[in-house]
Amino acid sequence: MSLISPPALRAGDTVAIVSLSAGVSAAVPHRHDAGIRQLEQTFDVHVVDAPNARRDDAFLRANPRARADDLHWALAENAVAGILTSIGGDDSIRMIPYLDFDMIRDHPKVFMGFSDTTVQHLANRVAGVVSFYGPSLLTAFAENGGIHPYVEECVRDALFRSEPLQLRAAPEWTDERLDWANPLLASRRRRWWPNPGWAWLQGTEPVEGELIGGCADTLETVKGTAIWPAPSTWDGAILLLELSEEAPAPYTVELWLQNYGATGILGRLGALLLSRPETYTLQRMFELWDRVQRVLAEWGRADLVTVANLDYGHSSPMGVLPLGVRARVDPIERTIRTLEPAVTAATTVARKDLRVP
Repeated sequence: MSLISPPALRAGDTVAIVSLSAGVSAAVPHRHDAGIRQLEQTFDVHVVDAPNARRDDAFLRANPRARADDLHWALAENAVAGILTSIGGDDSIRMIPYLDFDMIRDHPKVFMGFSDTTVQHLANRVAGVVSFYGPSLLTAFAENGGIHPYVEECVRDALFRSEPLQLRAAPEWTDERLDWANPLLASRRRRWWPNPGWAWLQGTEPVEGELIGGCADTLETVKGTAIWPAPSTWDGAILLLELSEEAPAPYTVELWLQNYGATGILGRLGALLLSRPETYTLQRMFELWDRVQRVLAEWGRADLVTVANLDYGHSSPMGVLPLGVRARVDPIERTIRTLEPAVTAATTVARKDLRVP
């Protein structure tokens, strides 16, 4: 199935913030404000909150329909050109019964988020619209001391330019965590270390296929639901798996991969992409790679092109991966690039006089 690419964002556009899972913004309003301020200053866009974007966690958990309504409002409102999530969580799955897939398809717009937002990315795919696995408001856009240059470059390339993407490793990384609840730390940049780059674990031949995937933890909850991809979807697909901040043990990831083998998905894949687990030690990361390669060998996929240590999802800084777009993974040249633009050339200008109900 060929997915619809949304119009590119442009300077002056209006971007809406939605909270589709957890209500973290209510607990750290100063960080929410910082994310909006840094988004507007960096990308020259106008940012508005959806009606329930700043609701607390108790309200959002009790009202999954309200979360879906916010998404539908942002899609239907002509003044909104793009939609960003405030944060992930663990409750997006309860929105599925309330999602209007026709509305998603009839109003293709830039939509970006990560973690539990994996649910909405799969919903977008059911609707036939490209979406973007990338930063949320409270994470990379509200980054202490300003948006990281790598994040800015990735966002501009993926959302503002109608050109194929050449993916690249971040020049540095960090696993330092600062207390979001302390506004005095807002200007204190985290400590960064040189990034050794991607790890090409196995595979010798270039492959081309559709990008799919997201947070491995969330994918486990979605299996068997109405938005889980049909078997043919996996034919030649390039699967991204990244781990949540809970840092599931390598053994747990091994068990999850066994399911992908038993259900025939591993046999269909064209390539596997593994992100850097932000809170893993180096030893644990090597154990993860060993277990992944063992499972692949056990299911007859010692040939599967597998690249690790990528900068997507729960990793800092965080890149942008367009889901639903065809890409080429080349272990000979050690490159990953999309074969088509993720967005189309923008043709309209969004208004700034939007009134949120």
